[in-house]
Amino acid sequence: MPSYKLVYFNGRGRAELSRLIFKAAGVPFEDVRLDSSKGEWPGEWKAKAPFGQLPLLFVDGKVLAQSKAVARYLAKEFNLAGKTSWEQARCDMFIDEFEDIGAEVYKFAFEKDEAKKAELSGKFNSETLPRHLGYLEALLKENNGGKGYFVGDSLTWAGLGIANVYDLLGGTDAPFAKFPLLLALVKRVRENPKVAEYLKTRAQTPF
Repeated sequence: MPSYKLVYFNGRGRAELSRLIFKAAGVPFEDVRLDSSKGEWPGEWKAKAPFGQLPLLFVDGKVLAQSKAVARYLAKEFNLAGKTSWEQARCDMFIDEFEDIGAEVYKFAFEKDEAKKAELSGKFNSETLPRHLGYLEALLKENNGGKGYFVGDSLTWAGLGIANVYDLLGGTDAPFAKFPLLLALVKRVRENPKVAEYLKTRAQTPF
């Protein structure tokens, strides 16, 4: 088996989906978490980064950058990307949708003007997020009545992706209150034995 090293900051951020894929697949990897306050970034790592940023995945010493490229590669390697070309494309579709949700969160998450932050987050929670979750609930229902997964009949990185969104939204059920099928899917993924074990021992970070 190849040796894997995932390099990112000490937070979930853009590396967490890849960590979840590793854990769900039961594949060991070195989880390198950098502390920029201690000079660990840029340190030795920026010179190794093809685009000057994290995360980075090293596979037997070879480097891969860009968070979705890393996660997609791992999902394919570990049979979590869909069983057919169509299923793989559907997984990509959901991952891109999660990226859109994340982009909306980042519009206000780091806003320093408190009044503007309140305005943006209020609109997100009352309008933007329910719209996106409504899309996802409807698509989930199309597959086995919503009682299984987004794609196919087993866990894929799309399922891990919605569990990651759950954490991004605060790690509570509240945003999913009107979307019971989505919430049930999140619970199924989080209760996967390998995922559940990771969540119990995962480093607690604000992001």
